[in-house]
Amino acid sequence: MATITYKCPNCGGGMIFDPGSQKFKCEFCLSDYTQAELDKLQKAGASDQVMEDPFAGAQPAETETQAAEPAEGYYEEPFAESGSASGEKKTVVVYTCPSCGAEVVTDETTAATFCYYCHNPVVLEGRVSGEFLPDKIIPFQFDKKEATSRFLKYVKSKWFVPKAFFNEEQIEKLSGVYYPFWVYDCEVDGDLEARGNRIRVWRSGAYEYTETSIYSLERSGNVHVQNITRNALKKSDRNLIDAVRPYDVRQAADFSMPYLQGFVAEKRDVETREVSEELQTSARNYARKAMINTMEGFTSVSPVHETLHPVKERWQYVLLPVWLLTYGSNTGKRYYYAMNGQTGEIKGVLPIAYRKLTGVSALVGGVLAGICLLLSYFFL
Repeated sequence: MATITYKCPNCGGGMIFDPGSQKFKCEFCLSDYTQAELDKLQKAGASDQVMEDPFAGAQPAETETQAAEPAEGYYEEPFAESGSASGEKKTVVVYTCPSCGAEVVTDETTAATFCYYCHNPVVLEGRVSGEFLPDKIIPFQFDKKEATSRFLKYVKSKWFVPKAFFNEEQIEKLSGVYYPFWVYDCEVDGDLEARGNRIRVWRSGAYEYTETSIYSLERSGNVHVQNITRNALKKSDRNLIDAVRPYDVRQAADFSMPYLQGFVAEKRDVETREVSEELQTSARNYARKAMINTMEGFTSVSPVHETLHPVKERWQYVLLPVWLLTYGSNTGKRYYYAMNGQTGEIKGVLPIAYRKLTGVSALVGGVLAGICLLLSYFFL
């Protein structure tokens, strides 16, 4: 499997994708290029000046590739997942950095990473090719500095978080990671039978009357369901990643490997056959709700019988952006957070300043007790 580092046409430095400008930028000579500019250079025949991307519009000029021989770099090592006592075996894979020759160590699902020595971004070509070639990607919409600022703003908006937690220096690691997702579209054909109740209540003299009218309702039709997303990775941080959804998949771009430059990327290890039943059920639930919403004018509507079948199914393999943050507290405990790289939504468990919580509780309790005493003085 080859490793690739995309080189700047001007100076040969490693290029990264810059979320702020939505361009591919060289951190050495500060040159930047849009995907359209790279396409234009390629069409002009400047094959010696443009980076090669075998999978997208920009056909680059200069990449460094180097195959990692299995006998030298591939081995398995059992170790437990972080925060897990399962002891599950994982595969550790070692590649050679094409820029400096150092070893790049990854696990079996990593598709893009960094060299720890020369810090150049590295794309593992075999992890994003063939059947594992993504259809779409949502590029990061803001950079690392902005992600840090948004996290600290989020923390400061919480009342009972310790003040020491508002410290940027406590952020141990902030990584931009592209996570693999399946995006499922379909049409749901079928029929729905339901019972509608219409209740009327009135009074006459000393009596109250209730009239319940029951109606038999039917709907037939076709419901178009779009953009049901499902995480395509089995790793233990899946629940945290799922928590920052949804994404606006309509903003996804056609996949191009240079988007991975400067970020970590994961390769899927969940196939459509493993999640098809789950997503088909979600599609049927959506279609049922859409049909019931057309049954207006009733106090309640209850489904009785349905025949709903997903048809014209379409699956897309999409990489979605997530900022992952590790925060170390003064007590030595670590906290983990995920931030949606498109919307900025943040999920994770924040620490609680129990002294502050106790003080506020005592203050509120005292105020309520004072109000009760005052009321008792005037009304008892």
